[in-house]
Amino acid sequence: MPEILLPIRTDRLVLRRFEGRDLDAFHAYHSLAETARFLPGPAKSYTKSMEYVGKYANFVYEKEGDWLSLAIEAKDEPGLLGEVVLKWLPGRGQAEIGWSTAPQARGKGYATEAAAAVLDLGFGDLGLRRIEARLDELNTASAALCQRLGMRLEARHVDKWFYKGQWATELVYAVLAAEWSRERNPTPGP
Repeated sequence: MPEILLPIRTDRLVLRRFEGRDLDAFHAYHSLAETARFLPGPAKSYTKSMEYVGKYANFVYEKEGDWLSLAIEAKDEPGLLGEVVLKWLPGRGQAEIGWSTAPQARGKGYATEAAAAVLDLGFGDLGLRRIEARLDELNTASAALCQRLGMRLEARHVDKWFYKGQWATELVYAVLAAEWSRERNPTPGP
C-alpha cells in the first residue's frame, strides 16, 4: 500500500490526521443524539470520544480491516468540522467510506467535498477498484450525498440491522474506479 501523504487539501478544506486538540470538538458533536442517530452505538461519552480520537490519530492503513480516519477542517478557519473514514474491506481493492459532521458544518457541502477527496485518494494513490457506502434508509442526507458523488444505489436490505431498539433498512451505494474517473473527467461529446 502506498504511503498516504497528508494533509489533503481541497478548495475549501484540509483533511488531516486527528490530534489531541480535536477531542473537545469531536466530543461536542458525537455526544449529540442527532449525530449518534445513524451511527452504531449510543451518543459517545467523553471517555469513548477519547478512545476514538486516539484511534483516529494513530491510524495505520496497511491491510484489510484497517481504517483511514481524517479530520475535516476549513482551510481558512482551523477547528474540527467532522471526519471522513475509509475502511479497507476484505477482497481485492475494496473499501467502505463514511462521514460525520458537526451541526454547524452540515448543509454546506463539506462532507461531499471531503468524501470526494477521499474517493480521489482511494481510486488514485491507493489503487482501489470499488468503494461503497452503507447507510440507514432513514438517513436521507447521506443518501443525497452519495447521489451527489455519483454513487449508484446497488442494494436495499430490508430490516437488516437491529440497532437503537428498532430494525433498520440498509442501503448500499457504490462506485467503481472507472466510473469515478469518468465522473471526474468526462469524455468530451461530439
